[in-house]
Amino acid sequence: MSDRFFLDTNIFVYSFHQTAPAKSQKAAELIRKALATQKGIISFQVVQEFFNVALRRFAQPMQPADAEQYLATVFRPLLGIHSSEALYAEALRLQSQSSISWYDAIIVSAALQAQCDVLFSEDLQHGQRFGSLRIANPFL
Repeated sequence: MSDRFFLDTNIFVYSFHQTAPAKSQKAAELIRKALATQKGIISFQVVQEFFNVALRRFAQPMQPADAEQYLATVFRPLLGIHSSEALYAEALRLQSQSSISWYDAIIVSAALQAQCDVLFSEDLQHGQRFGSLRIANPFL
């Protein structure tokens, strides 16, 4: 086991969520653990999805300077998986075999490529497995 874990976009979004303090606290703990242990991984997709929400949908949208700071201090150290033909091919295979959405398939494919043991997400079924990768909803 690698002890590596993948953080889905919703973890980062919840870390800023002021109306759900328990989820916000748990999300922040996971992000701190990911940075402190250097065992947490994200993909390019997580960065793109987070900034789409943070810059447009937050009650008070994130300012560009704050986004640049977050990119440098949080995302850059965690960013381990970039777009590739192999990533998309695996995502296509996963989507056809497991009936998950295309975007979820890319996340699962990235977590598998990073050789993570756990994918923390509330978007997939808690306890579901994709080979050696286990899905865990940290908010249960």
